[in-house]
Amino acid sequence: MKIILAAPRGFCAGVNMAIECLDLSIKTLGPPVYVYHEIVHNKYVVETFQGNGAIFVDSLEEVPIGSNLLFSAHGISPQIREQARQRELYAIDATCPLVTKVHLEAVRYAKKGFTILLIGHEGHDEVIGTMGEAPEAMLLVESEEDVDRLEIADESKIAYLTQTTLSVDDANRIINRIRERFPNVEAPPKGDICYATQNRQEAVRIIADDDVQLVLVVGSQNSSNSLRLKEIAIEQGKSAYLIDGVEDIDNSWFESVKTLMITAGASAPENLVQDCVEYIKEHFDAEVESRVIREERVHFNLPKELKVLL
Repeated sequence: MKIILAAPRGFCAGVNMAIECLDLSIKTLGPPVYVYHEIVHNKYVVETFQGNGAIFVDSLEEVPIGSNLLFSAHGISPQIREQARQRELYAIDATCPLVTKVHLEAVRYAKKGFTILLIGHEGHDEVIGTMGEAPEAMLLVESEEDVDRLEIADESKIAYLTQTTLSVDDANRIINRIRERFPNVEAPPKGDICYATQNRQEAVRIIADDDVQLVLVVGSQNSSNSLRLKEIAIEQGKSAYLIDGVEDIDNSWFESVKTLMITAGASAPENLVQDCVEYIKEHFDAEVESRVIREERVHFNLPKELKVLL
């Protein structure tokens, strides 16, 4: 068997920044450090930080007044920021800058009186945070059918934004339908789907198009971008599984498989990928080939709230 190890894969710049923020927060402020929602959507990362003194919460009412708090990479609404101030929390904002970009776009369009169509998945942390910036002006759109059902009073002032971790293909289908219904719709000059999401999806499309029978995506089930990678592989007619790590591997998947592709979502650590590679090499005498589709050199600086502590 041959393993094609896709690149880019795994951690993006936003995830790297968020994880570094939490690690440094625990080391400089001491445990516990409370985190609003999962720092990133990865079971292994969350459980590791829980062991090191992080406490993940879904409500700020769970955080004692005056405690140290970190906002996750997915972003939060202005209401949560205000609640943190009222509870006198020392808040460190680890929101990915690409998510912050979408928030700022929402505020800008709302101030101009636009109806904003947010393309995304209901209930996702990022969507909740973005919609909180302008709830009275924003409508969530999850499908082309949702577009067909829209009723908007002033069709001359409509704009769309997207969740950063969507499938590029899915988003484009919805965008095309929006443009068909509302030809004058506005959009940011640069798309919202993040570079890392696009690059990992591109790698799956290109590599899985070769003589690949099976695709393994390392990532958690609640990771939107990881799920998209699995879906893209299936759309290309490949068998594909989303796994948290080596413990999820089923040896029956590899019957008749000559070429296997392994990739990882943007919140999945590289050590989990390597564990899977070593397991398959050991059990199936596999050889490994790395295939780089695109180089990534993006880096995000630490937030100012953390820099002053270092």
